[in-house]
Amino acid sequence: MISVIKIGGSLEADPHRRRALLADIADGAFGRCIVVPGGGTFAGLVRAAQAREGFSDAEAHRRALDAMSDAAGIFRGIEPRLVQSLEPWAESASATARVWNPRLLRAGHRDIPETWDVTSDSLALWLAERVSAKRCVLVKSVDAPTGEDVAALSDGGLVDAAFPAFAARYAGPIEIWGPSRRVAVAPRDAA
Repeated sequence: MISVIKIGGSLEADPHRRRALLADIADGAFGRCIVVPGGGTFAGLVRAAQAREGFSDAEAHRRALDAMSDAAGIFRGIEPRLVQSLEPWAESASATARVWNPRLLRAGHRDIPETWDVTSDSLALWLAERVSAKRCVLVKSVDAPTGEDVAALSDGGLVDAAFPAFAARYAGPIEIWGPSRRVAVAPRDAA
């Protein structure tokens, strides 16, 4: 079984942690994995360009996918054992560690709204559901609070606005790995 591990763009500020995590993934420490790169600084530049130039959210979404693609290239530069993957759901090769390049989604996908409500967090869940991943992990630069459901995490800004809807479609466990603890995320409020 495959795990999907999204490495947030905020880990640019902690290059030692990011490098160690990518090495652990390539070493097989978490089994077979597909890494989803966050857009990081590149996505921030897209937001600034949209504010300055006024292009649509759909265009910003496509440019943010390009930002993730650029980050995938950086990840492969940091850890050359990662195999680039454009369509991991269609591949039969059993590489231990892949990094997903979402560039093919630039053409659009009916299940993915082209807005800022969808970031690499929700895209990681979309991919996890698509490949029937055994778990979906979001690696963040901050620790998640314990006991919060996906809606509370979204409302608090730790994950994007579309995350609860994508989480509802994914049957596997969701975890958030911060710098000092790993938290299992409740799929929805039990109340």
